[in-house]
Amino acid sequence: MSGFELAAWSFPILLLLIFVRIPIGLAMLVCGLVGAWLIYGTTAPVLNQLKQVTYSTFSSYSLSVIPLFLLMGQFAALGGLSQALFKAAEAWIGHRKGGVAMAAVGACAGFGAICGSSLATAATMGQVALPELKKAGYAGGISTATLAAGGTLGILIPPSVVLVIYAILTEQNIAKLFLAAFVPGILAAIGYVIVIALYARMRPKEMGTVPPLPMAERWKATARVWPVLLIFVAVVGGIYLGLFTPTEGAAVGAFGTGVAAWLSGGLNRKTLVAAVMGTAVATGMIFMIVLGAGVYNTFLALSQLPQQAAQMVAGSGLSPMVVLVSILVIYVVLGCFMDSLSMILLTIPVFFPIVTALDFGMTPEEFAIWFGVLVLIVVEVGLITPPVGMNLFVINSMAKDVPIMATYRAVMPFVASDFIRTAILVAFPSIVVFVLRF
Repeated sequence: MSGFELAAWSFPILLLLIFVRIPIGLAMLVCGLVGAWLIYGTTAPVLNQLKQVTYSTFSSYSLSVIPLFLLMGQFAALGGLSQALFKAAEAWIGHRKGGVAMAAVGACAGFGAICGSSLATAATMGQVALPELKKAGYAGGISTATLAAGGTLGILIPPSVVLVIYAILTEQNIAKLFLAAFVPGILAAIGYVIVIALYARMRPKEMGTVPPLPMAERWKATARVWPVLLIFVAVVGGIYLGLFTPTEGAAVGAFGTGVAAWLSGGLNRKTLVAAVMGTAVATGMIFMIVLGAGVYNTFLALSQLPQQAAQMVAGSGLSPMVVLVSILVIYVVLGCFMDSLSMILLTIPVFFPIVTALDFGMTPEEFAIWFGVLVLIVVEVGLITPPVGMNLFVINSMAKDVPIMATYRAVMPFVASDFIRTAILVAFPSIVVFVLRF
């Protein structure tokens, strides 16, 4: 069996291992090692490859940004910033029909600016907003669907752990990717708000309201979110202006959120240990996936599958747009049962050489950044696409009285909004890449 055939067979085997609940990092590691062994015919070069990949992966300076962004999210939750964001948004629009759900979306966007993880944003905001939505009289389905969709803003609004990994894999500038993702992230939040407004008009009985607050109370609630704005401007602005590297920016953000958590009384010796342990566990899980992907992608490179696939697509006569749309559809399907980081690590080494061999009328840097933002969006669409969207199960596990079918029904308008936004960004790449011209 040729290396190309081995690599082609490794994909269904890998998906089978994931389906039987083998941890994805371990599944990729096993497939990569066994595949390399079958190509080499001996174990010596395979073990040597494992040693080299492990060292080269974990000695990467760029990867040190991941635990710092995760720690920033831990501190933000401890400091009550998620609750402050929700209360501020609710103070201004909660009295409108659908306003509390809109406030939840706005709070998810704000928390995503200091978190960088979709599942973490969904889980954190779910704890804050679900009781408030229920108290305001919202139906269970629209409540869980809103928070599942809002959770996807965690990696769309920079900083984003997944964008960091994409930048490392494709050798792109992290600061430019962060800036390019900002406008699509804001468009996502606006799209979700529009969906809620339309839902409120079509199904008013499923929506509730809260009494309007005096203007003084609104400004008081707004004043409590200044740490979020300050930290976001310091991190993203500092990185883009070249004041510090992404890793240094993440350290500044972690320090800032830590200070905010300490001043609010949420950070003490006990919670500090819990935050550090939570960060360590999440980092270990991510790094295991990164290592497994590194070994598996080394096997793919050895098999020549990415290069041969790129040549086959280039010689197929298919238009670049057809190839791009096909890849985006694959991401939506994979997103139903895989997390975003795993998908990026698994597929980018295969798909990126294919699409870069095609002519989209852009410079290599513009295309790489546009493609990265598109991939990020469709990956997150998969996380809220029934029947297996991971965000849906995260939120539904926190609202055990809400039938999963009610969540499925209510989330479909949000999925439609995502597809419309993706189509707009595919048709008008300048929405993403215009930031590169400044």
